[in-house]
Amino acid sequence: MAVNCPVCDTQTMAGDAFCEACGHRLSAPSCTSCGAPAVDAEGYCERCGLRQPTGRDHAELELPGGAAGVTDKGLRRARNEDAMALLPAAERHPPADAPEAEPTGEATEPATATARVLPSGAVVAVVCDGVGSSPRADEASAVAVETAAAALARGLPHEEAFALAKQAVVKLAASEDDAPASTYVAAVAEPGRVTLCWAGDSRAYWLPGGTPLPGSTPPTGSTPLTGGTPLTGGTPLTEDDAAPTGEITAWLGADYAEVVPRVRTFVPSAPGSLLICSDGLWRYLDGYHFPTDGTPLEQARQMLRHALDSGGQDNVTIVVIPLGGSHG
Repeated sequence: MAVNCPVCDTQTMAGDAFCEACGHRLSAPSCTSCGAPAVDAEGYCERCGLRQPTGRDHAELELPGGAAGVTDKGLRRARNEDAMALLPAAERHPPADAPEAEPTGEATEPATATARVLPSGAVVAVVCDGVGSSPRADEASAVAVETAAAALARGLPHEEAFALAKQAVVKLAASEDDAPASTYVAAVAEPGRVTLCWAGDSRAYWLPGGTPLPGSTPPTGSTPLTGGTPLTGGTPLTEDDAAPTGEITAWLGADYAEVVPRVRTFVPSAPGSLLICSDGLWRYLDGYHFPTDGTPLEQARQMLRHALDSGGQDNVTIVVIPLGGSHG
């Protein structure tokens, strides 16, 4: 039975794999908007041009200890180019009867030599926001969070995890003119201690538990950061790598191979929660009262609802990690 190509409308014959006129693959997936079986390998409909939604359009994660994350494509974007990872630190305890490793004389990887065993209860979180002006930004953010989170969970330091994530994103590029790119913020939250690493404008905040502290009062062990958004009950822990006009000045990508991340450590003076997020949330935090009730997942959902109700102009990713005290 003859059918017409959904892209160029040329008649094709039954059994044809491709349209002889335009080369379209006739078994391509159907577009979620126009219905034509015309979605190409990059995820765009060749008939109406819509970039197809993915399974990342809305996703939620929750760990047994309460840490939780939510990511959503928002109201104005065709797909979610944010990505997040949230996982407990790897438990690396060999069996009691495991024999000791024999020396082989072979060199070991430098990353293995610098890894440390993270304490019980440690949580690793990474949020990346694909740079919308770059090609395949969703792939950049996805590979960055996957690579960095796995490295951090194995106990590698932030600098090495960042370098591995950068290398993974660089490999996606066909050239410097075709370079997927992403922002980056990562946290390793241990009992009584948090370390952060970032490049770009994805952020981290400290949300004190109990009676909210003034937004200008930093947690013990941290220093005040300038240029932060006025908040109610929250303290910025990162400082954007961005020009005064808003363009980011640091990112992961082949077109900025020399990027160097910033790293900091702080020790909270009281129970609270660590929030890491993309700009899809923080652009709406001016004067916002952070939720203090409910579980971390419920709080993340409340923040997402606030971002969507405020316009939802960008993808939104929110991770909340409780530290000390009871949460929900």
